[in-house]
Amino acid sequence: MTNAPVTDALRPRRSVLYMPGANARALEKAAGLPADALILDLEDAVAPDQKASARAQVADAVAADRYGRREAAVRVNGLDTDWFQDDLAAVAQVGPDAVLVPKVSSAADVVTIVDALDELGVPATTSLWAMLETPAAVLHAEEICAASDRLTVLVMGTNDLAKELQVPHVPGRAPLLTSLSWCVLAARNAGKIIIDGVFNDLGDADGFVAECRQGRELGFDGKTLIHPKQLDGANTSFAPSDEDVEVAREVVAAFEEAQAQGQGVVTVGGKLIEALHVEQARQTIAQAEAIAALDA
Repeated sequence: MTNAPVTDALRPRRSVLYMPGANARALEKAAGLPADALILDLEDAVAPDQKASARAQVADAVAADRYGRREAAVRVNGLDTDWFQDDLAAVAQVGPDAVLVPKVSSAADVVTIVDALDELGVPATTSLWAMLETPAAVLHAEEICAASDRLTVLVMGTNDLAKELQVPHVPGRAPLLTSLSWCVLAARNAGKIIIDGVFNDLGDADGFVAECRQGRELGFDGKTLIHPKQLDGANTSFAPSDEDVEVAREVVAAFEEAQAQGQGVVTVGGKLIEALHVEQARQTIAQAEAIAALDA
């Protein structure tokens, strides 16, 4: 296994916006968008005859440190394509925050990718993100998570997954819920971050927010987005509310006061508070503080 820096689990990834690598204007505009993270895309958003020019544009954007504190990942083309090695070679020269590889379906895929990153000298500070978008990926999610410490983030590819499963896109995503929950279980068991898939209908703002809320309830850390108009909904949905933070502070304060007085039991708002609730409250506070620091 490759040794890499431990992922900062508190780093906000509420909104992870795909930006087409072939669109120079979009890459420039991304610097001013309130996304927690960006995926500079060399795969689906780039036509075959534009792969080389997009690769150069994305490398230049990363090398210029254009995105400041915003996390910048580069989605390369898949292992089975003619562009994979050239994409990785370009990434090796500029060292983005992460490399996102599509259609990772096994632990062997992860090992192959990590070996390629090491051979090209991609710095250890560049993490591996893996897209789970096939039935094999879902079934082997636990093994994929355990394959390398360099793998820190899972990204659901729900469009491809729905196609592979031969199921429709429907409100509530019932056909995908088993797969989504299974991948969340694998990620949490391994201490990885997991990001929900995209919402395709840009005209359905209410449906988008509902799916964001569902994603948070399922345990996702954030959502991948296809347009800047989705940023506010994702940022709000995957962040603790002011009320959440206020309650969390009350829980921590009450528990600490009870401990100082030698009391083993404390209630807040009529609810019994145990150590696990205090841990969750502290996580909520830390998450809110991390978001405030990023947005400052």
